[in-house]
Amino acid sequence: MATVQKERKFISIIGDEDSVTGFLLSGIGHLDARQRSNFLIVDAKTPLSTLEEAFTEFTQRKDIAIILITQQVADEIRHLLDEHQSAFPTVLEIPSKDQPYDPSKDSVLKRVQLLFGE
Repeated sequence: MATVQKERKFISIIGDEDSVTGFLLSGIGHLDARQRSNFLIVDAKTPLSTLEEAFTEFTQRKDIAIILITQQVADEIRHLLDEHQSAFPTVLEIPSKDQPYDPSKDSVLKRVQLLFGE
């Protein structure tokens, strides 16, 4: 287990330009040896297939520990978030500038509520 944690040292983000830019300015941006980034900027023209591919890639990468995804984007690929059962990478939904956070939609909080029988 300790080696798994040492390999996973990056945070990725999928979201609107302002959210992603803010996190990139904080220093989470990374390009690996194959020039793959750990972020995706999403706008109204981003196809659903691109979102799905990025999320799937981030969940399969062994160097990513946490995937941050704006709730607005998460709503578009909710089926993939609901299917993701692994502890690593952990998927966390965050608010965006344009849409406030709605805890009733958050997949992690839904799992916690099921665990506690709420």
